[in-house]
Amino acid sequence: MVRLILKTLLLALVVSSGGSAYAVHPKRHGKSKPPVRKEVAVVKDTDGVAEARLIEVYKLIAQAHNREALIKADALVADYPHFQLAQLVLGDLLAAKTRPIKAFGDVSDTVARNAGAALAELREESRQRVRALRERPVHGTVPSQFLALSQKTRHAIAVDASRSRLYLFENTPSGLNLVADYYISVGKAGTAKAAEGDQRTPLGVYYITSNLDPKSLKDFYGSGALPISYPNILDAKRGKTGSGIWLHGTPPNQFSRAPQATDGCVVLANPDLQHIIRTVEVRSTPVVIATQLQWVAPQSTRAASKPFEDALLGWRNAKTAGNLQQLLAYYTPDFNSNGKNLAQWTPTLKTELDQTQGRTIQLKDLSYLHWTDTNDTMVVTFGEVANGTRMGLNKRQYWIRQENQWKIFFEGVI
Repeated sequence: MVRLILKTLLLALVVSSGGSAYAVHPKRHGKSKPPVRKEVAVVKDTDGVAEARLIEVYKLIAQAHNREALIKADALVADYPHFQLAQLVLGDLLAAKTRPIKAFGDVSDTVARNAGAALAELREESRQRVRALRERPVHGTVPSQFLALSQKTRHAIAVDASRSRLYLFENTPSGLNLVADYYISVGKAGTAKAAEGDQRTPLGVYYITSNLDPKSLKDFYGSGALPISYPNILDAKRGKTGSGIWLHGTPPNQFSRAPQATDGCVVLANPDLQHIIRTVEVRSTPVVIATQLQWVAPQSTRAASKPFEDALLGWRNAKTAGNLQQLLAYYTPDFNSNGKNLAQWTPTLKTELDQTQGRTIQLKDLSYLHWTDTNDTMVVTFGEVANGTRMGLNKRQYWIRQENQWKIFFEGVI
């Protein structure tokens, strides 16, 4: 029976696995000793290893290799005693040796009642982990938001809330390469954050702003935290409030959290977060958070971005020509730059034109990311350098498509 249930989990996504910490069946077969239960993990494994080992147990059960599955589940729990999902699978495997298993987390009615929502939450965690295993992105595809990244942007992150998954990319000379992906938790109330305290995770294009010292954090945040730039310029334009959205870890006695369990942050298991912290760069790493990522071939993103590229080239040419009125046509009437409206920003543009003196403007280290919801927007970052000069200003612009025309509603120096 346990084989049938777990095979259904693995192959049909009818998952009901998980559970809170509970006493596994006390009767052991053979002479092996029960695993040592500890309050915190003692194994310092590399990122993603615990999940990979759990999935391996699922596969063994689906193949009717229950004895081997039990051995591996036992070892997994010994190494990660705070991995509650692994505890539940081990408990079911042990119980299956003496009685039929009718459901995942086949505990007594009393234990099930005491577990409350925790049992359902961990069953959903298992479903999400297995779903991510089955629904892998097509090799060579990328999230549709990543249109162009400068080679100075060494890594990028994308979060798919519908799959409880974070994807880590390396930016190589040949394009983005998916190097790892991890189970994550998002807000208790889901996504689309709009207000302080709404317990939702924001959706949009953000950047990692800092790396907080774990010594300065409470145990609740685990092995570290990477704050992101919520609210971004588009969020502020829409009147969204709140702050303190981080990528962070879990407390020492908790390996992972339910798919929807945070106050708005994105939470990972500590080994996974540690790998990300060691890998990514502060301030230059984009973080896209979407309800559901759309994976596309890189060549299709280049074709779709041509109208925007034409607009950006037109803006650059107008600036090179020193034509202020032509340049102003690329800005929206409600333009705002850190509190300055378009009329107040115009003298800054005129000063920049005077300094350029008709020299060709080069856009160095250009990146642009596409965000689509009720509007089409672009988040653009570049170094603005005039010919004959060695350095220029690093800028970020936000563009919006209005009546099939791309225009700038924010511009500022980074």
